Formats: sequence, C-alpha cells, structure tokens
Amino acid sequence: MIQRQLKLKLSQKQIRQCEAWLFRATGIYNWVIRKMEQDAQGGKYWTAYGLMYEIVGHSKKCDVPSRILQGTIARAHQAWARCYKKLGKKPHLKSVRNRMSGLDIPGGVHRASERISIPGLGKIRYHRDALPDGKIKACRLLKKASGWHLAVCIEAQPTAIARTANGQIGIDSGFSSLLTLSSGVKFEHPRELEASANRLAQAQRGGHKHTAARIQEHIANQRRDRNHKLSRKLVSENELIVFSADRHKAIAAMFGKSVASSGHAQLRSMLAYKSRTGGTQYIEVDSRFSTRTCSACGCLSGPSGFAGLSVRVWVCSECGTQHDRDCNAAVNTLLAARSAVGTEIALCERRSTRARQKRADVIQAR
Repeated sequence: MIQRQLKLKLSQKQIRQCEAWLFRATGIYNWVIRKMEQDAQGGKYWTAYGLMYEIVGHSKKCDVPSRILQGTIARAHQAWARCYKKLGKKPHLKSVRNRMSGLDIPGGVHRASERISIPGLGKIRYHRDALPDGKIKACRLLKKASGWHLAVCIEAQPTAIARTANGQIGIDSGFSSLLTLSSGVKFEHPRELEASANRLAQAQRGGHKHTAARIQEHIANQRRDRNHKLSRKLVSENELIVFSADRHKAIAAMFGKSVASSGHAQLRSMLAYKSRTGGTQYIEVDSRFSTRTCSACGCLSGPSGFAGLSVRVWVCSECGTQHDRDCNAAVNTLLAARSAVGTEIALCERRSTRARQKRADVIQAR
C-alpha cells in the first residue's frame, strides 16, 4: 500500500461545498461520540455498521455524500475502539479549538485521465504528481492552510531503493548536530524552525492566523522533505542501520522546541518502512549509558548528569582513549545491536540443535 498527497485545484464553489461537508460531518462525528459513550453506560455497545444503519436516508437531508458519512462514522467508532483497547485516550468532541481537519472517503475515487474523480465533486484537477499504477482503495480529503489536499492509498508495490554501498552504521540523534554516525560523519541541523521563527512570531503577535498556519505548514514540509532525502540516502548506502531509541517525549518536556524541530521520530518511522523495501536491516536499541560507556574498553567513565551535557569530548580514565561524545554513542549503539543479533543467532542455533537431537532420539527409540 502506497500513500500520496495531491494538492487539488478547486473552484470557489467546490471549496464552499467542501467546507459545508466538513461542518456537517463534524456534527455527525460528535453525535457518534456522545451516543456511544451514553449507551455504553447502559451496557449497549454499537458496531460501525449498526451506527450507519441508524442514519439511513440522512445523506440527502444533510446534502453530504453517503460515503463521507460512512467514513466519518467509521473514524468516530475507531476512536472509541482504540480507547477500549487501551491504545488511545478518550476521544473528545470536535469544536472551534479542536477542529476536524479532514473527511474520510472509503471508496468511489478513481482516476480520470489527468484528473481525479471524487464523489459529489466530480472530476478535479490537481497539481502534477507521479501516481503509481494501482487501484485507489481509500482517500481522505484534507483541509490545510495552503488549500485542500487529497491523501490517497493506492494498492501497489513500492519501488525498491537501489543499493549503492554495503555499510553498517550506528546512529546517535542530537540537537546541535542532527545525526552522528558511527563512521564519524555528522549531519548538521538545517534549523528550519529558527529560520522562520521571526516571521512566525510577527504573524502570531499581529493575529494573522492564516499566515501563521501557512508558515507552520511550510516548516513542516521542509522538515518532511529533509527526512525523506536523508532516510533514502542512509537506506541506499547501508545494509544494517541501528538507531539509538531515545524517549523524545521526555526530552521535549525538558528542552522544548529544539526536540520537535529535529523531527527524529518522523525520521525513525521513515527509516523503518524504507528499510523493508530497500533490503536493509533496521534495528532500534536502548540508548541507556550509550554516551557514558567507553566504546574501546566498555568502562562507564564518561560524563553524566545535566552538568555533563556540556562536555563534548572526554578521555576514558581506564584505557586513556579520547572520545567525541556523539561518535562514541553511535559506536556503542552499533556494538549493542551486533551483540543482540549474535545472541539471537546463538539462541536459534541452540534451538535447532535441540530439535535435531530430539528427532534423533525418537528415531533411535523406534
């Protein structure tokens, strides 16, 4: 399954139509959330199909395509299902401060020459984008600051990433340098947020909400583009990638915007799914003690605590090896993955040996 986002070229009439659909779908979403909550207190639990049956005929009354109503009900039901399974928090009602950002379209979208056909809107032009061949399974109509977009899920196989080298690297994420590799290579932080911070602050102080939203969307696009290019480069050049899995939420609570602007969590997810198509083994290991441990002798002699964060170069008190803090952490990350893989291989060999011995004993007993 491949996902693409298309920026649509809508007329003013079509924009007003989409905004009307979004307003009415918000009411349907809130109705489902409240109905499921109140009925669950009485011991009645709804299925998605049962809720859809309750609003049969409301498509014409609300002047909203039936597929959009079905997608809205399915999304609200899924929110409660995740809450019941302890996978998410209790869903909140949509309001002015918590707006619904898109409309789900379960099916009925198909390509029509150089346009795309959407139920209720007809054939829509979109900004040129290379869509892979395949069947469009589901879509989501998104409202952003720059206009209306269509996120499409296409049933197709992703293109394999061409291999250019066969390296093995450990990666330590940082904020002064974006990434540090075990080979000693450092990727500098582009600082997209800092470059637009003054203009964003002016728009926010002046109350220009639309301008502020456009700037924030532009920053997010820059960050996503940077992570796409960086992840593709790392996957094409390495057959083993080991990433230091830091707790980004806890770090962001202490250090704020510098963590969010780095986009490490997004980069990790991109590396994970691109490695599957590029034939690369991707592993995440715990980052505990990775900066304090000497990669030469394994002694815990490095700087620790908040005061030690300013120490970027240190010397091991046991073996006398001088370390760059980030490079040492990246090397330890790679070593930890190799030891884990070696242990797993040894366990598999031991299990296979035991299985062969059991089969031999059974044959001998016969």
